[in-house]
Amino acid sequence: MSDTIRTITKADLDQLKIVIESSGLFPAELLDGMVADYFSNSESEDIWLTKLDDNRPIAIVYCAPERLTDGTFNLYLIAVHKDFQAKGIGGQLMEYVEKLLQSKGKRILLVETSGLSEFELTRKFYDKCGYTREALIRDFYRDGEDKFVFWKKLS
Repeated sequence: MSDTIRTITKADLDQLKIVIESSGLFPAELLDGMVADYFSNSESEDIWLTKLDDNRPIAIVYCAPERLTDGTFNLYLIAVHKDFQAKGIGGQLMEYVEKLLQSKGKRILLVETSGLSEFELTRKFYDKCGYTREALIRDFYRDGEDKFVFWKKLS
């Protein structure tokens, strides 16, 4: 497997939609709108990365600055194609993002996820990556679906 992690390009979008679709996180057609500012705004501080296997995107990461903060970023998306899950790629991507942010002088990375039982492995993943369960907001997404907020200092 290639160790290539790089910023995404427009040419990656079709394959990245397949990655997102395979993960079942959200409808893949939303990706175009999510990434539009990144491709059109040269001043964007957003970070969009992909992991390649044989020059084909197999994972995606997106994080962006948290408004009105000094050096705080929020991870909005991490997905690994289902055929490549449970191989350490997610952890490798998290470590890469953390080191990249740290090299840019950023201080904190926040991650949020659902409290539903089907997201238990996701929450354990962030625990394993060294994140602190900082907050629980009850009924955030809808009645009965809480939001967990994870926190990590990047120093």
